[in-house]
Amino acid sequence: MSAPVPILPRVFSLHGRWRGRSPALITDEERLDWGTLDQRANRVANGLIAAGCGRGERVGVVMSNGAAMAEVLFGAIKSGAIVAPLNTTIADEAIGGMLADAGVRAVIATSEHAARLVACGSGVPLRVVAGGGGPADWSDYHAWRDAQSPQDPEVPLGRDDLCNIIYSSGTTGQPKGIAHSHGCRIDTAYDLGIALRHHSDARTLVVTGLFSNISWASMLPTLLAGGALVVRRGFEARDVLATIERERITHLAMVPVQFQRVVEHPEFARFDRSSMQGMMCCGAPLPLAVKQRVFEQFACGLIELYGSTEGVITTLAPEEAPGRMGSVGKPLPGEDLAILSEDGRILPWGEPGEIIALSRIAMVGYWGRPEATAEAFWTDARGRRWLRSGDIGRIDAEGYLYITDRKKDLIISGGQNVYPADIEAVLMQHPAVADCAVFGVPSAKWGETPLALVVLRAGAGEDAASVKQWVNGRLGRQQRVHEVELRPSLPRNANGKLLKRELRAPYWQADQTGHG
Repeated sequence: MSAPVPILPRVFSLHGRWRGRSPALITDEERLDWGTLDQRANRVANGLIAAGCGRGERVGVVMSNGAAMAEVLFGAIKSGAIVAPLNTTIADEAIGGMLADAGVRAVIATSEHAARLVACGSGVPLRVVAGGGGPADWSDYHAWRDAQSPQDPEVPLGRDDLCNIIYSSGTTGQPKGIAHSHGCRIDTAYDLGIALRHHSDARTLVVTGLFSNISWASMLPTLLAGGALVVRRGFEARDVLATIERERITHLAMVPVQFQRVVEHPEFARFDRSSMQGMMCCGAPLPLAVKQRVFEQFACGLIELYGSTEGVITTLAPEEAPGRMGSVGKPLPGEDLAILSEDGRILPWGEPGEIIALSRIAMVGYWGRPEATAEAFWTDARGRRWLRSGDIGRIDAEGYLYITDRKKDLIISGGQNVYPADIEAVLMQHPAVADCAVFGVPSAKWGETPLALVVLRAGAGEDAASVKQWVNGRLGRQQRVHEVELRPSLPRNANGKLLKRELRAPYWQADQTGHG
């Protein structure tokens, strides 16, 4: 008889048995060991199964960081359900669209978000709220959880079963969910665990939302190794420094603007940072000056990660950084990387083209979007499916990757993906707007932030300020435009395609990201 498939649900169970008294989860509310966390995850799993929301069903999670959210995520995975944690900063309408897109059979929310989900009525059989104060017809999380059995449900799952759907953007139209299998997620834990140097005594600080794949990238290797997650409600620079000192943090992952705020904090020098062993920066290009300062202030240096939720990942190790600070490194062990020309040829090193990856941690595909999934891959002459990044890069003579151009439209603001097309769709609903273009411009606070260029209809009496107020009132917090500028017209090519690169260039000419 073969051994059980080594995927995350089994890893959780084994840690509960063999590392039961070791720390697993530390939050403001509670400090849980592996035995307790595993039993609570079992209770959540058994509750979902009893409600008909187990294997293959989708569970929507709209929660703030905390012990309850971690229990729900891990419990849903143990139940065999496909967990869909949603970005809580986006507009209510977008959250509703994502829940509908995933076809959820259960929604679990913290109290501050439950009121936003009243539209998820009778169509969702199980609705649970944590923290009290939710809608009257929702179940209380702790009472519901504690009424379930703590025994492992031992759901028979394989590597090909889906584990999660990550929605990387708060969209106002039809969202795209990125689906990962259990095999993909355990392989991600192994591969990132090597690259990020996790171990069983790791104490990993998490300050980004647990809905974000940035958080998953640091959580998965920690969980696999049997370390402890130290989960904060959110990011605050002084709190990061104080938590590193108090909890003897060894590992963390943050986005560039967070690293910048930490190293520039006026009380930075007073905190003990000697426990740090591995720090990852991801989500956006890290300005060269900030990267150099991090290396100066933290003995462990910095591991820069370039990648996508879909599954393209490279890392630049600290010892490889001197002399190539502008690089984003090499692919994870066991994975391959190439540069693709516009006419579908693999280019030699040194020539720029689209970055593609042959990766065992690539997504299964976009949930319910077979055409979009097909477009996301390129198949070579040997029948191998390479994942397309949409980014332009080059590989130097030593095999180090450099990003030479950003994705055509994607804005990465504070580590969160923002898609200009979603903002443009809202702008075009304004009766005075004839044409518009949205793209990212440099921001000292967020890395980059959306700017809207707007062409008004003839005779319209609106000004830029009123258009900005109107559109921001209809967008999620992360999507809101920094400014609206009025233009008489916008440049387009012969096919009518908007020339965004031409529009974007003046705003980025003075920007120094260290990439290129």
